[in-house]
Amino acid sequence: MQGKKTSPLRRALLWTGLAGGIALALFTAQIARAAETVKLGVMGGAEEEIAEVAKTVAAGKGLTVELITFSDYNIPNAALDAGDLDANAFQHKPYLDAQIAARGYRIVPIGYTIVEPMGLYSRKIKSITDLKPGSTIGIPNDPSNGGRALNLLAANGLLTLADGKGLSPSILDIAGNPKNLKLVELEAAQLPRALEDFDAAIINTDYAVNSGLTPSKDALIQEPREGNPYGNFVAAREKDKGRPALKTLVESYQSKEVRDFMESRFKGAILPAW
Repeated sequence: MQGKKTSPLRRALLWTGLAGGIALALFTAQIARAAETVKLGVMGGAEEEIAEVAKTVAAGKGLTVELITFSDYNIPNAALDAGDLDANAFQHKPYLDAQIAARGYRIVPIGYTIVEPMGLYSRKIKSITDLKPGSTIGIPNDPSNGGRALNLLAANGLLTLADGKGLSPSILDIAGNPKNLKLVELEAAQLPRALEDFDAAIINTDYAVNSGLTPSKDALIQEPREGNPYGNFVAAREKDKGRPALKTLVESYQSKEVRDFMESRFKGAILPAW
């Protein structure tokens, strides 16, 4: 027994309905992608300015970026780990490694952004040759940036460090201190405000720029620009590292618009790390 035949009109209507359903599904998916938002944690000031440019670039790619600003290095990874952020962009690998070792975060780098060569600043001297025996030097009190400061002093002949300490030496690793410099550890964000209390202080570039210092003019010594191992990156929870929206975020940071902005705004104080 033959089944009932479908009329040409009915077939046309069925195909039209199917095609319409597919088109609606594709349109809905596009809207969902366009409406996707990521919460990005950044440090306020210069790094926030750069993130604003990346945010604009991301909007052109259909991604909304909500910036959450911080003033303390200790908070953005805790916020990311807790799920209050989708990503952050403020740290280098030695800092993240130290945080993971201390707190067990499952956070990974997913794409480089900027590098900010650290420098030594002073309100009292004009050159490191002016440092007298017993001079006080302020350095960051977190292990990674403190180690970074010690390496900068060692690279300029002011200290000698024990062999094999790499990027994260501590004060306990000082093997030689010919000028008997007194190193005072202080929270990184407080160093610009306390600069008058020291003969000199090593300050992270974002805090230096935010406090009105110009690294190219005011730094007595600086880390090298080329081959600097302290490049910052976008970081995400390990389980989210393949998320397409975060890939778009990284692409937005690594854009010509961001590169051009840094060149015109910061004049070499902050550089692309990609």
